[in-house]
Amino acid sequence: MANINVEIVKNPGENNTNVLRRFSRKIQELRLMQKVKSKRYAERKTTQRLLKRSALRRIAKVKDREKQKKLGKVIVK
Repeated sequence: MANINVEIVKNPGENNTNVLRRFSRKIQELRLMQKVKSKRYAERKTTQRLLKRSALRRIAKVKDREKQKKLGKVIVK
């Protein structure tokens, strides 16, 4: 995302509340907050290597559980 500078200059005789309101309106017009919030919790896609590793772990767990069942160490419900 490109850096966007937002500059609001305080007019003579203008109070801080109006300056803040103009700044907020400008931010909403540029949709900056939506862009920032959408990227805040964005997660990366899982790599193929990690997917394969977790799949192999699951397969190993299932095989181990089957082995434990055959040996009578795990109670089958």
